[in-house]
Amino acid sequence: MTVQSDMMGDVTDDDRAILEFEETHTRADGIKQGRIRQVFGISAATYYQRLNQLMDDPAAVASFPALVKSLQRQRAERVSRRLNRRF
Repeated sequence: MTVQSDMMGDVTDDDRAILEFEETHTRADGIKQGRIRQVFGISAATYYQRLNQLMDDPAAVASFPALVKSLQRQRAERVSRRLNRRF
């Protein structure tokens, strides 16, 4: 899998496939994990690491604004919940 956006500032084909997959497979469950391995040939952990990187990639935000903003909100909520549990 390509890690960076291409030179034109657009997401790579691999990254586009991940973002499109995420748009259509929103639930995180065993079925989704199996599909990740089947479709991309990578572990769910690797998929989610790349998805997390894409959330901070301006090219991904430009290409999939609604999806990326939603994922960013979800991530911020998870972080906030974790921090609140500690105190």
